[in-house]
Amino acid sequence: MRGRQRDNNHTPYKRASSRDRLNGQDREDGLGGFGPNETGKGYGNPPWIRSLPHVIVAALSSFLFGYHLGVVNDTLESISLDLNFHGDTLAEGLVVSTCLGGAFIGSTVSGWIADGIGRRRAFQFCAIPLIVGAAMSATANGLGSMLFGRFLVGTGMGVTPPVAALYITEVSPAFVRGTYGSFTQIATCLGLIASFFIGIPAKDVPRWWRTCFWVSTAPAALLALLMEFCAESPHWLLKGYFLSLFSVARLGHSLRGRSAEAEAEFGKLLGGLHVKSSMAEFSKSDRADEVESVKLSELFYGRHFRVVFIGSALLALQQFSGINAVFYFSSTVFKSGGVPSDIANMSVGVVNLTGSIVAMVLMDKLGRKGLLLGSFMGMAFAMALQAVAGSALVPGSLVVYLSVGGVLLFVLSFAMGVGPVPGLLLSEIFPSRIRAKAMAICMAVHWVINFFVGLLFLRLLEKLGAQILYTIFASFCLLGFLFVKKNVVETKGKTLQEIEMALLPA
Repeated sequence: MRGRQRDNNHTPYKRASSRDRLNGQDREDGLGGFGPNETGKGYGNPPWIRSLPHVIVAALSSFLFGYHLGVVNDTLESISLDLNFHGDTLAEGLVVSTCLGGAFIGSTVSGWIADGIGRRRAFQFCAIPLIVGAAMSATANGLGSMLFGRFLVGTGMGVTPPVAALYITEVSPAFVRGTYGSFTQIATCLGLIASFFIGIPAKDVPRWWRTCFWVSTAPAALLALLMEFCAESPHWLLKGYFLSLFSVARLGHSLRGRSAEAEAEFGKLLGGLHVKSSMAEFSKSDRADEVESVKLSELFYGRHFRVVFIGSALLALQQFSGINAVFYFSSTVFKSGGVPSDIANMSVGVVNLTGSIVAMVLMDKLGRKGLLLGSFMGMAFAMALQAVAGSALVPGSLVVYLSVGGVLLFVLSFAMGVGPVPGLLLSEIFPSRIRAKAMAICMAVHWVINFFVGLLFLRLLEKLGAQILYTIFASFCLLGFLFVKKNVVETKGKTLQEIEMALLPA
């Protein structure tokens, strides 16, 4: 049967027929369109409220991601004193960077986990290292146990971003997918702010840092528990990734069983009126061919190389823009202007959250590409302000305003586009067959560049000076603007099947 399908060119990589080709507006965006009768949208948009609880539960993982990123900011000094490595900058750096190393490991295997056990179970699986690692850090009596706990937490942090992006994209109705996709960025901001507030007593209350780590186990356990009541991704169910457990003779039975499960999950997420149309639209891709495993060669130099390259380049440009350098060292800029570090951290957190909320409102109105273009341009302008502030041409009275204003504008611009959009966009443009594994590769690229930017920033700042370094970051932001303008397609309001069929390689 599989051979006949290939002979008849019934593969998921066939080109759309002439009636499915780009209409006038869609040609500008690079996407195909379908009429109401073809997509089964005669009942209008499905109720957005049905999928909202599932999205909120998934966003708990992003809250944990933000919390663990920020939990050591205010507690590192007291941790080093209690564990007897105060003044050892290498050890202090390892407490921060070990988490990034774990995140890289987690991100590389996230696609295989999400495809192997499903999106819902992947959340529950990654909650285990988040709970165990946080508990180990909270009870650590030496540097070794602290580092091992941070590494375990990092592996969970590496798995959650791509899985959250996949799950939210696959369970959200098309007309609110951008809005729901922004929930991950908002939840990350809330996690950062929560870690800041919970860490405030750390300087005055002995061993408070242990409480900070213990607190994170509660939302991790809640994530694992609530996921038990959430819907599984119908897209994953229809891909039939448990095919390896069945013989070829049972293929039809296996697919029929998973098809029934997918219909039930579509009913939970979209309502009964939209189940048949959703199933019919998904069937435009040949499911029997989709169960074949993805070869890495297809992602690195095969027919999917271009779309994986676009995704990896977007996340690379996100990091080369200098965002983590700004986050890590913004307090130094504020301190030079006489602003206390507590107020500085809170200002950056509030601006980041504000920008994320604005992005959520605009995501399904202006579209992904428009937000990315405006975001990169705003970040380039903000970095230019920082570079000008570092020159000898600016009077001393203006340096503080340009520096502080540049930091806040940069964070606001980032949060309105370059922060939330890439994760959502990547999970939209990757075909369902490669979506999880391609996301894993792109996130691995993200963590590698994140690590090296954090590692080399201070040395480059010392060697090159602030003006040259900020100019380099501004140049990367302009490069990001040009890259998005040339390579990124608009996905606003399109179903995942419409996007996939329009971007299929020949």
